[in-house]
Amino acid sequence: MGYKHIEVKPTSGFTGAEISGVDLSRPLEDDVVKEIRKALLKWKVVFFRNQNIDHAAQIAFTSRFGEVTYAHPHEDEPIEGFSEILPIDRSRYERRNGLRRSSYESRWHTDVTAVVNPPAGSILRAVNVPSVGGDTQWTNLVAAYEGLSAPLRALADGLKAEHRFNARLNIPSNSKLAQRIAANPLVSVHPVVRVHPETGEKALFVNPGFTSHILDVSRQESDLLLELFFNQITKPAYTTRFRWNNGDIAFWDNRATAHLAPQDLDHIEVERVLYRTTLTGDVPVGPDGFRSQMVEGEPFSKELPTVLKSKVQQPEAQPVLS
Repeated sequence: MGYKHIEVKPTSGFTGAEISGVDLSRPLEDDVVKEIRKALLKWKVVFFRNQNIDHAAQIAFTSRFGEVTYAHPHEDEPIEGFSEILPIDRSRYERRNGLRRSSYESRWHTDVTAVVNPPAGSILRAVNVPSVGGDTQWTNLVAAYEGLSAPLRALADGLKAEHRFNARLNIPSNSKLAQRIAANPLVSVHPVVRVHPETGEKALFVNPGFTSHILDVSRQESDLLLELFFNQITKPAYTTRFRWNNGDIAFWDNRATAHLAPQDLDHIEVERVLYRTTLTGDVPVGPDGFRSQMVEGEPFSKELPTVLKSKVQQPEAQPVLS
C-alpha cells in the first residue's frame, strides 16, 4: 500500500503506525486526508509526532474525518469555547469526581461502547506528559477475531453482549462519579462481533471496561466466554505501545481497537495532561445483520446530552497551553 503524500512506518506487526510528512496545524489537502484514513484503516491506530497544535486545530483536524462529538456523555463542565474537548487530567478528574483516577476507564476498553453508536474514532493530544512512563497501549480487534479458531469465530458471530457504563467498577455509591453515572445511565446491546462499515472486516467487539455479560447464556457461561474473549483481545501479539512526548497525537479507529491507559501513573510525579476528541459513530452491525440496540441513554453525537442541558451553564475557563 503506497502513499504519495505521507510517510507511514508501522510500529508492530499487527497494530499501529507513525505518520510523518504532515503539519496538523495547517489545513490538510483532501488527498492527504484520504491517505491518513487509508493508513488508519490498515493499522487501526496512527501516531503523529511533535505537532504542538491547540484546541481549535485539534477540533479542525478531527472534523476532516467526520462529525465531532460533544466531549463525553458525562461531561458537565466543558472547556469554555471547546465543548468537543475532553481533558485527560488526573487533578481535574479528582476534583470533579472525588476519585484519584486519570479518566473514566483505566482498563482495556473501547471508547464509550455503552452508547448505541460508539465513537467511530478518537484523537488524543499530549500537552504535558512525563519523560518516563505513562505509555498507552492499543490492540487490534480484527486480528484478535481472526486469531480465534473457526468454531469459536462461528460461535462469536451469533452472540450479543450488554455494554454499560460502570459495568465492572466498584465505585463508591456516594462518590460524585457514581452519582453522575446514575443520573445518566448508559446501556446498550451490541453484537460480540461487529462488521466494520468501511473495510468489511470482522472485529471482536467486547472489552473489559464496558462489557457486562453475554445475552442468552448462563452467567457462568457468560463469564467463561468473556474471559476467553478478553484474553484473546489483550494478547501481546496484537498490541502496540506508544511512548508519549509533548505535542504527540494518537488517532485510533474505535470500531477496530481497544486501548489500555497507563498503569504506572502512581509512580510518576508529573501531572499528565492530554486532550481527546471523538467522531460520531454508526450503530454496530453483526455478521447476522443484528443492529445494536439502546437500552438506556441516548446516542452520542455533537449535541449536548439531554440530561446535561440544565447543568452545563458555566463551562470551565480555557487553560493556558504552553
